[in-house]
Amino acid sequence: MTTPKTEMDVVGNNSRQSHKNMLKMYYATDLPQDQSNFNPLDIDSPTFQADRYLKKLKQEKSLAELMEAENDMAKQIRTLDSDMQTLVYENYNKFISATDTIRTMKRDFREMEKEMVKLTSNMAAITHLNSQISSTMQGNRQQINKLVGVHSVLKKLQFLFELPSRLKKCLATKSYAAGVSYYLRTKTVLQHYQHMESFSGIEQDCSKIVAEIITELKKTFYDKDSSAQQLADCVGLLLRLGEPADLLCEDYLEHAKHKLDEDLQELESYLKVDKATVDKSANASSDGGLYIDVLEFIDRGSNGFLSNLSLTITAYENLFIKQIEITAISSAMVGQMTPLFISEEVSKVASMKLAKFVEDLLQVYFTLVENRLVLEKRSRDNALVVRALDRFYRRLQATSNILADSDIMVHGEGIIVRMIKARCEHYRFALKDFFTDCLTDIRHTISAPNTVSGKSSPASLNLLDLVNSTASALLNQVKSVLADVQLFTVRDINFASLPYFRKEFPCEDVREGIIVHFVHYISETLRSFCDVSSAARLVASPPTVLLLLSKLCRDFEQSTIAYLLTLTDEQFLISSKDRTTDITSLTAEIGETAQKLLEGYVQSSGVSVSRMIRTSIEARDWLKCVEPRQVRAVMRRVVEEITQTDQQVGSLYEEGTRKARSSDSSKRTQTYQTSVSRQRERGHWGVYAPSSNMDNSLLSNIQKLFSERVDVFGPVEFSRTSVLTGVIKISLKTLLECVRMKTFGKFGLQQLQVDCQYLQLYLWRFVSDENIVHTIIDEVISSCLHRCIEPAAMEPSVIDVICERG
Repeated sequence: MTTPKTEMDVVGNNSRQSHKNMLKMYYATDLPQDQSNFNPLDIDSPTFQADRYLKKLKQEKSLAELMEAENDMAKQIRTLDSDMQTLVYENYNKFISATDTIRTMKRDFREMEKEMVKLTSNMAAITHLNSQISSTMQGNRQQINKLVGVHSVLKKLQFLFELPSRLKKCLATKSYAAGVSYYLRTKTVLQHYQHMESFSGIEQDCSKIVAEIITELKKTFYDKDSSAQQLADCVGLLLRLGEPADLLCEDYLEHAKHKLDEDLQELESYLKVDKATVDKSANASSDGGLYIDVLEFIDRGSNGFLSNLSLTITAYENLFIKQIEITAISSAMVGQMTPLFISEEVSKVASMKLAKFVEDLLQVYFTLVENRLVLEKRSRDNALVVRALDRFYRRLQATSNILADSDIMVHGEGIIVRMIKARCEHYRFALKDFFTDCLTDIRHTISAPNTVSGKSSPASLNLLDLVNSTASALLNQVKSVLADVQLFTVRDINFASLPYFRKEFPCEDVREGIIVHFVHYISETLRSFCDVSSAARLVASPPTVLLLLSKLCRDFEQSTIAYLLTLTDEQFLISSKDRTTDITSLTAEIGETAQKLLEGYVQSSGVSVSRMIRTSIEARDWLKCVEPRQVRAVMRRVVEEITQTDQQVGSLYEEGTRKARSSDSSKRTQTYQTSVSRQRERGHWGVYAPSSNMDNSLLSNIQKLFSERVDVFGPVEFSRTSVLTGVIKISLKTLLECVRMKTFGKFGLQQLQVDCQYLQLYLWRFVSDENIVHTIIDEVISSCLHRCIEPAAMEPSVIDVICERG
């Protein structure tokens, strides 16, 4: 027989069930479990089956592995028992602490219930007592209210009767704000009751005193020494007293203009100081002024003129423009005041006057600032200029917040942009001057050995080091300029956010205006050095200078130009679509300049050697020459010049390509003997028979048809062999032309044979093709034979002995 469940049993079961649910929630036992973990062979799975697990172990593991698994499982069981015991102890302590807390709360709530009962009884007693007092005092309340009203009226009447004396006291102590406040509080009452005799007298006395206050306020207003705050107080009081606002705003601006004009005159005084004079005379000008740098000039203008202008604008707008109620001017004012508003019409007129006033003053200020900044366009300290421009721009931004509708920032940004363009132009000219100085240094360096030793020895110079040092100096100078102009785009510079710095500054002013323009200038300047049409230029530029400059341009073409433009694009974030001038076109231009300089060097060196040859040929009487015993000194000098030229060119350029040389290049005397033998067979026809002359000319021309043509002024490559070939061709061509203009005797022919053999012995090794030297020298000897009155050639063995001895 089952015992029916009582209500307490049901309640207890529900309580235990709720406790179990709470424990499940605390330990998260009722959370949905991962279905992938339902593995009957996993010991941690909720569907674990021990029999299947043991059966699997017995089948798969040996006895030793089973014993090891048993030991591991025993260790895990002990660990779990220990963790369980620790958890039980911790929860036991928490349950005990919770029980104590609940017991304490029950005790405290009992005490609170007792206090609430006492509070309720006390509030009831207070309510009862209040109702008794209210009923007792009901009869006297109305009488007290009447007496209070009468007292208030009496105080107002007393204030009215004492008003004249109060106003006189305020006038005597210059407490004009308090006097105006007293008068405005009573003005309406006095005007309302002015028909009564007593109030009429008070009103008249107050009007006279207020008139005196207005007079004193106007004196302060028109005083030049009054501060901006005093002016604002005076204007506010005069407006409250009914003075016309349009006249006051004009007077206010006129008074403020005197102060601002003094600030502008102070700035203008700093512009009268001559900087050069200041530097030489301890920062003192002839009129006693002191020179200040541009940053201090901007600071003084900002802290002086712009600060005072901002204060003037703010006070003027608050007084005459803003459609707001003019509140109490001084803390001494008490009581209610009649609200006073600036009319919309007066506000518009005042705004127009203020705009004209500010525009005129700012125009003068901007002119002074720009004139001062112009003095810094050639300054070496670009960081100081950047700081000054940034401070000028920041202060203008603060001022423009006050004048929302003005174009003050447009003028300021225009000044900044013009100044930066002027700085870029300065850097452009500075690079030109630096390049000119480099050219001057090159000339002096090359000419230095001549002045020291008394003879020409430019070959002793290390031309490659001079080229490298010049290129390094130019590169460092350009990098220094880029670093200076990059200061304009630093992140903490406010004006760097202007649209001008997005494309126009980096692309047009820096890349095109400085770097590309500098490269064009280098190219144009160096091309003028090798202008063939200008003989003075050619003579003024030593050949070594042209050679060195050609190597400099060659290096620029191969690496420097690309490096500079890439560096500029990276530093100023110039995209490829914004680039106007391509690297390829610049390198091609400087490459053409290098080619022209090298050709100019070849021509200049050839002309220098040709001048010696021409002088030696024209100054000698070849009909009266004695039998040759040695090589003429001029020919030795020619070989020395060619050797020196070879050393110079070899220090800068590579060897170049040569054609295969024959084994007897230095011993070609067969041609001379053959030519002379032919002439002997013809006897004396060469001189006396016209037909013979015609035959000789015909034979010579036929011989030229079958000989290889030598292009004297052909293209020159950037190699040692090509350059020397060009110089030697010009020199030998000059020898040929000079020989054609002369008539030779027997010994003159033999002397020319010796000279040509000597040249051939040494010059063939410098040219790319030895046949060039052989061909031209053959033409020289052939031309000499045609112009010889007694052709008798010297024996080749004798010629060799003389050349070896010479």
